[in-house]
Amino acid sequence: MKRKTTRHSRALVLMVAWMALFGAICAAPASAADDTSAIRALIGKTWDTPDAKVVTDPVVVDGEHALASWTHGERGGRALLHKRQHGWAVVLCSGAPLKTAAVLMEAGVPKASAEKIAADLAAAEAQTDPRRVKLFATFEGVMHLDGADDGHHQHESLH
Repeated sequence: MKRKTTRHSRALVLMVAWMALFGAICAAPASAADDTSAIRALIGKTWDTPDAKVVTDPVVVDGEHALASWTHGERGGRALLHKRQHGWAVVLCSGAPLKTAAVLMEAGVPKASAEKIAADLAAAEAQTDPRRVKLFATFEGVMHLDGADDGHHQHESLH
């Protein structure tokens, strides 16, 4: 009888350990790669067209804020995103202005995060094809989006 009890005890210990590990994995915060994938999917779902897909790269993330550089055909820009309860939402679209920490702070990004995002974006774009980087500046003005989580956005152009 001891042998059967020992076998069941080991099985129970292994099952509890597996459940704890699985729970820790499920409860772990999303990685930057997960956030980047989610951001690319959101931008693609929102602005891809049958004849042209949006290329979203580079994407830099710091906590609940991110900045994504994108091209769509011969145009491009940058999108500021905020992570909400149900995922990422686009808050602003612009071109060159979104490269600066000052504009990011004006948009509500905390100073430390704005500075990190601006520095990380500069480093990432330095590794990007210069022809694509020029396209990021073709978005004129600043377009404020309502940041709705459902992918439906109200557009308000701020010049």
